[in-house]
Amino acid sequence: MLQAAVVRPTRRADGKPMNDLQANLDFLWIIVASALVFLMQAGFLCLESGLTRRKNSINVAIKNLADFCLTTVVFWVVGFGLMFGASRGGWFGLSQFTLDFSQSEPLFGAFFIFQVMFCGAAVTIMSGAVAERLKFSSYLIATFFISALVYPVFGHWSWGGLYEGATNGWLNGMGFVDFAGSTVVHSVGGWVSLAIIMVVGARRGRFPKGGKPQRIPPSNLPLATLGAVFLFIGWLGFNGGSTLALNDQVSNILVNTVIAGCIGAVSAGLLGHAVQKRLNVTQFMNGCLGGLVAITANCFAVTTPVAALIGLVGGMIVIFVEELLEYFRIDDAVGAIPVHLGAGIWGTLAVGFYGDLEILGTGLTRVEQVGIQLLGIAACGIWTFGVTFVLLKGVNYVHPLRVSAEHEDIGLNVTEHGETEDYDIPGYTADARAGDASIIKSVT
Repeated sequence: MLQAAVVRPTRRADGKPMNDLQANLDFLWIIVASALVFLMQAGFLCLESGLTRRKNSINVAIKNLADFCLTTVVFWVVGFGLMFGASRGGWFGLSQFTLDFSQSEPLFGAFFIFQVMFCGAAVTIMSGAVAERLKFSSYLIATFFISALVYPVFGHWSWGGLYEGATNGWLNGMGFVDFAGSTVVHSVGGWVSLAIIMVVGARRGRFPKGGKPQRIPPSNLPLATLGAVFLFIGWLGFNGGSTLALNDQVSNILVNTVIAGCIGAVSAGLLGHAVQKRLNVTQFMNGCLGGLVAITANCFAVTTPVAALIGLVGGMIVIFVEELLEYFRIDDAVGAIPVHLGAGIWGTLAVGFYGDLEILGTGLTRVEQVGIQLLGIAACGIWTFGVTFVLLKGVNYVHPLRVSAEHEDIGLNVTEHGETEDYDIPGYTADARAGDASIIKSVT
């Protein structure tokens, strides 16, 4: 096991001189922000469980806990080093694997915890998108690849040298800016989700041959709404904590985050109402999340009115991408791709369109900044979608990722975990409830 060979910095991540009091405040802020980001796991759990069917709710819930636990271990062993270790030509890190944080400065340990939460968020985005059709073992395989390779390598390109206040990755070295992860976290999760869906296909009954797309109703919208609220709260740590210091930027970042999220919900709700003549609850929630995703890359470098504009467009983009996926018969169970990929691309572009060039500090002109943002978006799509699709397509030949049609009809609660709730499933009637054990045995 390696020791974390880190010397306590004399300057904060924002470049300002550090004293002991400031170091303690920064440490406390990063820990608090990490806890808030961790709350997003509960948000994803509630949102995804509520937006899917009850026969799969246990499966969806345990995936959110399992992926965080596996991600943490894998990121500690290999992912953190690939992302933040000594750079190999700006492509990946070559040090800081399996660190012993008892030998490092507390601020560095706090930084690791904060980054673990980000990696966990990127991975768990796919949970809802691919829900109700993927084997639990297949989901863990995907989790491993994302946390060990896909996420940390692109993270190094964009955030390499972050702790030291350097730009060690080839993308951030060119001036690419993604403050809190509209692309690094959210678009990565969206591209991964799209790749897996392209491998395993849509849920049974979602797109009948020769027929119109069929809506699969959610099981518990109040629970899903609670999940959206948890995510909103967690976003305060997600964006606010990305300063890595309790400085004078935090207040503006939090204001921009709240404004963009709320306006995203309103814009998506109004757009949905204009088309459907009623408020679509799911679109309202996803519009809120889309506004939050969109502001994530640029929240530190835009004014409040611009944050409102970014959130407004982010909410509308969610509706547009939902319609686009349905047109191409791509089955995202909870709308993760519209929220995290669609709004993530917009938010990353908005850095170039609206970011204060002096605050960005890249030395690029407006046009050059937009160009490098486009390059980062393209690099993320090619790397993340390409590697995920190729790896899981290969795995699928050896170990089929999808459950059988029979198991999908019965539900993954029973077939994947041998668990049931008090509701009807095929072959599970009131007369048979006393025979849970025999029913579970017959389908597992």
